[in-house]
Amino acid sequence: MSHSRPTRSPLIALGLAVGLLGAVAVAEAAEQLRIGYQKSSTQISLLKSQGTLEQALAKQDIGISWHEFPNGQPLLEALNVGNIDLSADVADTVPVFAQAAGAQLTYFAQEAPSPSAQAIIVQGNSPLRSVAELKGKKVAVTKAAGTHYLSLAARAQAGLKFSDIEPAYLSPADGRAAFENRKVDAWVAWEPFLSSAQQQLPTRTLVDGRALTAYQRYYLTTTAFAKANPQVLEVVFAELVKTGDWLRANPRQAATILSPLWGNLDPAIVEQANARRSYQVRQVEPASLREQQKIADAFFQEGLLPKAINALDAAIWPAEPQ
Repeated sequence: MSHSRPTRSPLIALGLAVGLLGAVAVAEAAEQLRIGYQKSSTQISLLKSQGTLEQALAKQDIGISWHEFPNGQPLLEALNVGNIDLSADVADTVPVFAQAAGAQLTYFAQEAPSPSAQAIIVQGNSPLRSVAELKGKKVAVTKAAGTHYLSLAARAQAGLKFSDIEPAYLSPADGRAAFENRKVDAWVAWEPFLSSAQQQLPTRTLVDGRALTAYQRYYLTTTAFAKANPQVLEVVFAELVKTGDWLRANPRQAATILSPLWGNLDPAIVEQANARRSYQVRQVEPASLREQQKIADAFFQEGLLPKAINALDAAIWPAEPQ
């Protein structure tokens, strides 16, 4: 199932969605789990293709419906208004924007850091050799994505202000096209788009996320669903952990399965992309939200977040005993 919406500000979209939350504030025990995902949602894609999650939840007489979205923004919008119950992994920036918009979401699980899974790249013959040299240049980046934060962090480290670089806010596909056609001077990409460009085009990496960002990806659910369906989330969490373990132990087989799901991307590219991701699913601890606070502060200081937030105010599953 594919969803597409007109392009608009992530905060406007989430704000509209939050306005509708009153109608879905109370959740009952589920008979069906509605999961939202993207093409790049690796572990959810594997679970969907192999049917293992359906088998596990069938023991509780719970079915699954799958809903594909083009990126994290409309995915969380659907979660906010109650059209889905669980979001596949999204970049660490996405929940920050959702929290700033007042969304009642719960951090369900996270993947351990994968800092090298995103990078700022230039053409192989580009004269640019450092992030500092991007001053006055046009850089393709996806707004509110994890790469957006990498862009901010890299600029800050290089002594540049946000206004020193001209951002071209583009989807991954449009960013690739603009980069390939030299419409931009650099592109901030994440996996599997990063490995695809590196293996198919002459590129050079200015900097990746190491020493700049943790790049943790999060699974989210609505707070109401988390309270009403803890047994469902326990099953999903266990299956995600097992899938991550299997993927790391069987990288080539996983790449072969994912290749057709990712537009028949060369399995060698898929395998390289997956090698840069941890796929270690774990519970979210309050201390791990410190990176979320850094992200929120960076976006707020640049005027990209309308208000300051306290990342530790977000709900985490499982909830602490009362």
